Amino acid sequence: MPRASARAASAARSSSSAEGGQVAIRVLIIDDSPVMRLLLREIIDGAPDMKVAGTAADPIEARELIKALEPDVLTLDVEMPKMNGVEFLRRLMKLRPMPVVMISTLTEQGSQTTLEALELGAVDFVPKPAGHSLEALKQSAEEIRDKIRGAHGARVRTLRAEAPPSAPPASSALA
Repeated sequence: MPRASARAASAARSSSSAEGGQVAIRVLIIDDSPVMRLLLREIIDGAPDMKVAGTAADPIEARELIKALEPDVLTLDVEMPKMNGVEFLRRLMKLRPMPVVMISTLTEQGSQTTLEALELGAVDFVPKPAGHSLEALKQSAEEIRDKIRGAHGARVRTLRAEAPPSAPPASSALA
């Protein structure tokens, strides 16, 4: 996919109005599955108050699109080539914090991946239906839209760089 020019990005931002003159929530979909990107696009573009700003097959492509398109919210898969979604989230929240909804087979309530993503700054998560079936995903459509709406209103903070481990306390002489 060719890089979006600044002019195209600006035009896309200014033309993304929702019904009633409100500006639509602009979403960047990051998922390595072309089928999932298409299904998520249908779900998001099917809502009157949101619009897909772009799609990326991996975090490296997403990094360039974030700069060019300036989306309001990201949807992020976990398992992807070149860099996994959790590592991308860690880097994103240190450099350019923004609302992120994790959408993955690995993001189920209470899973280690989900807890780590939320700790790093993800606003919410939606488990992908097993098998990525069209029907199962369509049943999750309103949940996905609601979580994107909620993420759009969320305040996100810059993730602090991890502090180096502190030195162990000096031990007193053991006589």
